[in-house]
Amino acid sequence: MLDNFTGINDAEKKQLIDAIAQITVLIAGADGMIDTAETAWASKMTKIRSYSTEDELQDFYKEVGKTFDEDLNALIKDVHNGVEERTKQLVDSLAELNIPLAKLPNKLGATLYHSYQTFAKHVAESSGGFLRMWSISGEEKKLINLPMLTPIVHIKEDKKL
Repeated sequence: MLDNFTGINDAEKKQLIDAIAQITVLIAGADGMIDTAETAWASKMTKIRSYSTEDELQDFYKEVGKTFDEDLNALIKDVHNGVEERTKQLVDSLAELNIPLAKLPNKLGATLYHSYQTFAKHVAESSGGFLRMWSISGEEKKLINLPMLTPIVHIKEDKKL
């Protein structure tokens, strides 16, 4: 499972996979209601990204897609119903990703970090608004950059040294 995800154990790999459902619920529920348009789009995004994303993340999204719908439905049932409580619960859980993300090779960690952020943005944009303009609510805007995660920047090695 995810052979290119070196430096982390299987439990940490599962944690990174589970984050996609957590991000979906966090963003979809930020405005108080988890919209089926948002969850359906998130499910579709996992499938699209399994063949149309950075090469090093395609297997990751294939793994996510295997159980995404079941994981998402189970998470929706398990999290708090109140927006504030649910948001806090998910923010705390997602903050725990900082440990395995930091253990990954730099380029892979940076790529996955960015992928999480763009996934959150796609979920936020999938519902509401006029002609999909202004479709990101104020609550979603506060969360789509996933401020609970420590930014990871890809550091290119200078091979001239």
